[in-house]
Amino acid sequence: MAHDAQGHTLAPAAAAKPQLSLPVLVATPVDLGRLLREIETIDETLLQLGLRKPGSEIKMPKTSQLMDHISEQNKLNLLQPEDRKALQAFLTSIKEQAPVLHMSFSSDPNTAFIEKLMAWLRREINPYLLITIGLQPNIGAGCIVRSTNKYFDMSLRQDFANKTELLREALTKLPATETAPEPATQGVAA
Repeated sequence: MAHDAQGHTLAPAAAAKPQLSLPVLVATPVDLGRLLREIETIDETLLQLGLRKPGSEIKMPKTSQLMDHISEQNKLNLLQPEDRKALQAFLTSIKEQAPVLHMSFSSDPNTAFIEKLMAWLRREINPYLLITIGLQPNIGAGCIVRSTNKYFDMSLRQDFANKTELLREALTKLPATETAPEPATQGVAA
């Protein structure tokens, strides 16, 4: 017998149903929205296909890399209506319930960095966490992370602001240096 997280015994049908997982490539609410629209398009196309006369020309919709990846990872056959409905229900529940972090960087992060970041966040915080990425060039380096109730400024700008007094102390301990006289302008005619 299978048990849920609280230790309750699950019914055989619920125990046999595998839990779907979200690939790290699906990182933002925008990615999730695209997948939902794509699964609706596939479902609609296959429904129309069933209504057409036999022998008419068929053009299947091209699936995106994200859709291919999520269907492969979860071993789903998108030609099967049950698998399409399960995926659509899963994506809808993620859209409605998943926690979202907003992260701001000084420059646009590359895909490899986002994949590593998402793998860590999903392993350590929540397996369905999504992020939105913003740009704030004035932070220098590092990032700023916001959730619905927390704010973390891990930027170089904030680090400098926190250590302003230390910088002042270091500058006052420097020996006084003589300043060089300004160069004179030689015979500039007006």
